[in-house]
Amino acid sequence: MNGETVAQATAPPGARAVLADLYREHRLALVRLAVLLVGDRESAEDVVQDVFSRLHTATLNGGRPGTLTLTYVRVCVLNASRSLLRRRGVAARLRLTRRDWPIGPDSASGSGSGSGSDSAETSVLLGETRQEMLAALGRLPRRQREVLVLRYYLDLSDAEIAQVTRLGQSTVRSTVSRALGRLERELGGKA
Repeated sequence: MNGETVAQATAPPGARAVLADLYREHRLALVRLAVLLVGDRESAEDVVQDVFSRLHTATLNGGRPGTLTLTYVRVCVLNASRSLLRRRGVAARLRLTRRDWPIGPDSASGSGSGSGSDSAETSVLLGETRQEMLAALGRLPRRQREVLVLRYYLDLSDAEIAQVTRLGQSTVRSTVSRALGRLERELGGKA
């Protein structure tokens, strides 16, 4: 408990207030961003909560309050979403590898690893067209998916997307174009 008191005393005076304001004003939008990137609300909420928790710890340890901007927090959410997807990919590859093993807990159970992350209620509420769009969006390569979400969901400009993703503006434009073309092909002109 004393360590907490000491840590709070070393935090820059306005940094905690800035972080609290960012959380209060933008948490829901950041969760929505993460949902579009990771595919489910629970994981998205965990990603955003983890980002704010890490930012809070960094602030208490004397982090620079000038870095606490919405753009910076978006970059943190984007990177945390990427990390989660990377961990999921490693876990999926490990499950596939273990399934091929002749002995082991996964081979005996024969458990199919279907996604099953959406409940029946969620599936009904989303509607068929929206589900098709989200599924097609989920099949896009990571960079294309991120750029489309930032452009059309958060309504960011090319310059803002370039800043968040650390890409050039021309790369952002070409990535959006390729992603839209791929979505249109996959959805058969319904996009």
